[in-house]
Amino acid sequence: MKILLHACCAPCSAPILEKLMNEGIKPAIFYYNPNIFPKEEYEIRRNECEKYSQKLGIEMIEGPYEHEKWLEEIKGFENEPERGGRCLRCFKMRLKLTAKTAQEKGFDTFASTLSSSRWKSLEQIDEAGFYAQSLAQNVNYLAKNWRKGGLQQRRNELLKENGFYNQLYCGCEFSLR
Repeated sequence: MKILLHACCAPCSAPILEKLMNEGIKPAIFYYNPNIFPKEEYEIRRNECEKYSQKLGIEMIEGPYEHEKWLEEIKGFENEPERGGRCLRCFKMRLKLTAKTAQEKGFDTFASTLSSSRWKSLEQIDEAGFYAQSLAQNVNYLAKNWRKGGLQQRRNELLKENGFYNQLYCGCEFSLR
């Protein structure tokens, strides 16, 4: 399996990357998060992912920072609660480009660290993942609940071991409320 892992941040990515690598899979990270605001926050999270991917010796591919495009995508959904329509639109946008990038770069599978967050809806993430899969050719979405199997505890351990910056919101300015 050649997997492209959409990554939202290093703390969420670390236990997943470790698990995949322990299973003999060498993933690559795809950092595409146009939802993150402000740009300084985006850069902090990107830099953490980049530093960690270098430590592991895995490739990191960065997508474009398209915050204005993201704002257009979620227009009219700004006041939705977490796990509402705004999140689904956001996930679809991000995973659609993940699937397209996976296809272009020769990956057969893509997944996302989004499903490691207890604040996000697994159903929405999987809906977005399978939607993205339907738009790509020869690329499969790996629907995975990364919260199970001790990964949440391992996340906390890796966060401390690596001194990761631990954000307190998903990144979108509307989740700060």
